[in-house]
Amino acid sequence: MRCAIGQDSHAFFQRVGRPLILGGVVIPDGPPLKGNSDGDVIYHALTNAISGITGVNILGAIADEMCIKNGITDSSMYVREALKYIGIKKIKHVSFSVECLTPRLSYYMNGIRQNVADLLGIDISCVGFTATSGEELTNVGRGKGILCTCIITTT
Repeated sequence: MRCAIGQDSHAFFQRVGRPLILGGVVIPDGPPLKGNSDGDVIYHALTNAISGITGVNILGAIADEMCIKNGITDSSMYVREALKYIGIKKIKHVSFSVECLTPRLSYYMNGIRQNVADLLGIDISCVGFTATSGEELTNVGRGKGILCTCIITTT
């Protein structure tokens, strides 16, 4: 059995025509996140957690080549790339904790959980998701961006 933690954060910015995407779900009432890719902090944290299992860092040189050189900005593709290195290990559970003042994520949680479950090939009951406003204690909690922490368990 192995467990690993992944984390990612991005600041908000105003860019007309670019949506906020979290866990593959378009959030229409949220400002977009800065980044070369779509800035999906949930998929980025998941990619980093998988990298913690495999020892192969995707977010870095590999993702830069995918994004900058090949124009792949869909962060689900980074998760798929990370999964190529997982070998015979089986993902048993994944859990996310998201901090953001805005937008409120309760309406989108089940869609995010389902997208993650589908991407990983596991049941939605094996995908945990919590969110907090951060109580204005950090820049993220003051509405400057979104932070996501992910833990993954494999056998």
